[in-house]
Amino acid sequence: MTKIVLVYIPCKSVEQAETIGKHLLKKRLCACINVYPEMHSSYFWPPKSDSFEEAHEAVLIAKTKKDLLPNLEKEVYSVHTYACPCIMAIPTEYINKQYKDWLLGELE
Repeated sequence: MTKIVLVYIPCKSVEQAETIGKHLLKKRLCACINVYPEMHSSYFWPPKSDSFEEAHEAVLIAKTKKDLLPNLEKEVYSVHTYACPCIMAIPTEYINKQYKDWLLGELE
């Protein structure tokens, strides 16, 4: 059975999220993207410090097959501007057949 995942990728801006998403689409590494334009993030930076960094980001969600993740990750690293981008695959429990068939058809 083909595993479908949602890949969560925070980006510095809507423009960057759209650029990365379209790059992944053109390479057929995902079938669909969603861009959420506004997210507020807080995290420790630099690593292992007690300093909080805060940022306004956009979120890119790419819908793809699990077996495409290594290539998708490689491509995200090639275009993302963050030194340590988050590329997190979220497994899906259920997808309606019509949508799943369409998604898999786009990735063949």
